[in-house]
Amino acid sequence: MNATAYAEPGMMTLGRLTAEELMTPNPVSLRGELTAREALGALLDRGIGGAPVIDEAGRPIGVFSKTDLLVHDREAVEHLLPPEYESGRPFASRDREGFQIERADGTLVRDLMTPAIFAVGPDTPARRVVERMCELDVHRLFVVDGGGVLIGVITALDLLRSLKLMKARGA
Repeated sequence: MNATAYAEPGMMTLGRLTAEELMTPNPVSLRGELTAREALGALLDRGIGGAPVIDEAGRPIGVFSKTDLLVHDREAVEHLLPPEYESGRPFASRDREGFQIERADGTLVRDLMTPAIFAVGPDTPARRVVERMCELDVHRLFVVDGGGVLIGVITALDLLRSLKLMKARGA
């Protein structure tokens, strides 16, 4: 069996693209000091499912995703007592109408994030990017420079967009 890959008519390839050419530069990133609620707002406002958590120098230290928050919420069920128990005085039912009691969750991103970063360098060939994503079973890889500073992100959608562009160019 020949290991050489042949491009058939209509086949889409990433050719000789590198991670830097595939990536979305300057990705949304989060700081570990944000509350989970603040981070979720940032993800939802930008329509993304996860973001790197960076330190003061811009180096990624983890990943926070909507899944991290769902796992936290599933495990952190808290039943609040009626107000009269906490205040020690009765709270008339008519005064409760239209109100709910909510205790704000102050959990920080750094406490919920996945403390692993899967990254490649900007010169990593597209083929290796795809292999790494498949090996690691992840939807995104971060691109870091020689100093470990975050410069971009490559998502599965970025790969698909690049394939579409390559086909449109006739490559």
